[in-house]
Amino acid sequence: MTHTISHSRRLRSTPFTPGVEASGVKGYTVYNRMLLPTVFESVEKDYHHLKQHVQVWDVAVERQVELNGPDATVLMQMLTPRDLSKMQSDQCYYVPITDNDGKMLNDPVAIKHSDTRWWISIADSDLLFWIKGLALGKGLNVGVFEPDVSPLAVQGPKADELMSRVFGEEVRDIRFFRYKRLPFGDTSFIVARSGYSKQGGFEIYVEGTDNGMPLWDALFATGEDLNVRPGCPNLIERIEGGLLSYGNDMTMDNTPLECGLGKFCKPVEGNEHIGHAAMAKELDDGPSRQIRAISIGGDALIPARAAWPLMNEGVQVGQVTSAAWSPDFETNVAIGMVDAACWKDGIQLVVETPQGARPAVVREEFWI
Repeated sequence: MTHTISHSRRLRSTPFTPGVEASGVKGYTVYNRMLLPTVFESVEKDYHHLKQHVQVWDVAVERQVELNGPDATVLMQMLTPRDLSKMQSDQCYYVPITDNDGKMLNDPVAIKHSDTRWWISIADSDLLFWIKGLALGKGLNVGVFEPDVSPLAVQGPKADELMSRVFGEEVRDIRFFRYKRLPFGDTSFIVARSGYSKQGGFEIYVEGTDNGMPLWDALFATGEDLNVRPGCPNLIERIEGGLLSYGNDMTMDNTPLECGLGKFCKPVEGNEHIGHAAMAKELDDGPSRQIRAISIGGDALIPARAAWPLMNEGVQVGQVTSAAWSPDFETNVAIGMVDAACWKDGIQLVVETPQGARPAVVREEFWI
């Protein structure tokens, strides 16, 4: 059955939508009430191209929440259990954001401009409302709003070469999860070495909707000999690399420790994180379940559209939340939430899929 998405003002296009549609996008999903491409040629062909060449991704759905004012850093630290005290003004941090019960609300990247200005590049949830309410409730002197900023990602092994042609050789000096503001035409953009793949690359924070297509066109015109193509976050590659998807692999029912994010939850003296008290006990006791890599036997499975139960001797001990066939590793790769008694490397379980029960093996590490 073929489905269509009906466009309206509630479902926003992005500054790069004309380029995406002209490139022959074949599928979208809805993310932060915007269109996120999911496939161009095919998921498998897009996967092979990403690993060999370079792609330009419209990830404008990663909306920014700006904190601007004297209390911006105070508010930013309230949002996350990660210690931000040593963060420098050219750094990007992956920051779990939790509620007062220590449950995950989002897992964005925070960009620090200064002590009085931050951007939070969010995953798919209404984080803006939570932050606005917290700032108001705490009486903080800070503005909270969505700026006109739309990320464009350049990912793949040839990303450095393509980006250096557009932004100059200085782009090669950017360290992982650091950024520089680099000129483009008569404006400039923040360029960070980051992105939602394990193939390496950059995210460009395009300020001003009107600047979207000029940058898109420049990247494609400059990179023709590099076999540059439009792309998008790839299901197979992200599972291989253990890149979690908020709303799929983790939800508001989970804590950061359950999501394997304990290294970002170190308690510090004077931490004003809003969920600190709720998280303290779990930090002492450890989580009762946690995300793990899982290899599933048999032939290629249809990608998961709902959680699949993980069973051990007839008792459910977890669930698979994302799964796909990996051409490179010749197995069904998966991400799942597994109870503590069954999460050790090599434990053999059974997963109930729409294509029948399959053997499943818990892995200590992801594939890439």
